Amino acid sequence: MERVAEAAATIAAARRNHAPLQPLATPPAGEAEAYRTQDALHAALAPELGPIVGWKIGCTTPVMQRYMKIDHPCAGGIFARTVHRSGAALPCRDFVRIGVECEIAVRLGPGLAVHSYMPAIELVDDRYADWRRFDTPTLIADDFFGAGVVLGVEVPAHAAPDLAAAAGVTTINGVEVGRGLGADVMGHPHNALDWLKRHAAAHGRPLREGDIVSTGSLVETRWVQAGDTVAIEIAGLGNVTVLFTAA
Repeated sequence: MERVAEAAATIAAARRNHAPLQPLATPPAGEAEAYRTQDALHAALAPELGPIVGWKIGCTTPVMQRYMKIDHPCAGGIFARTVHRSGAALPCRDFVRIGVECEIAVRLGPGLAVHSYMPAIELVDDRYADWRRFDTPTLIADDFFGAGVVLGVEVPAHAAPDLAAAAGVTTINGVEVGRGLGADVMGHPHNALDWLKRHAAAHGRPLREGDIVSTGSLVETRWVQAGDTVAIEIAGLGNVTVLFTAA
């Protein structure tokens, strides 16, 4: 569909140039078309960012649904070259307005069972002229703010704690800025994962063994700047850190 191709090209150009996206002249007509536009965007950006190796789920917790004023989960892709390991140093110039979220991530194994869990910092980019003026389908088409993920050490599924009871804490430069529980994610992070499995199958792009899934933020998004060090700790899973630099 020409509208899908045009929207994907416009979003891709803004992301390549790290330029704030303006509202689309013709936004996706509903969420089904939004996800088709997202697929086209993934194809357009693959030469620079690599293949999709996982998925993020946004708006899975009450705190994020209130913040975004969206009452249901939304999915976005994670590109291979936007996956980082704990301790990474990332330049702020690679983003428009970089933010972080406190997440429990999973890696899928055979049969799409959970192979392992990881503490994760989801990278989100407010790459919009004013995101509050954007319709939900356009945000979905653009991976729902997704800009990658920083992952901690993997914990085998059999060794994981009770994720519903696990507390997650975000600190910036050593100061706590928010905390939440795994149960805040749709009652349990597995419920978010189950939603994604159904969503992915319904949209003709089923999940694969080895995929990374970031299940949703336990803490409201925090916006950061050059010089900030972010640390996230998930009780029983460990911690993960990232430094944001000017260059």
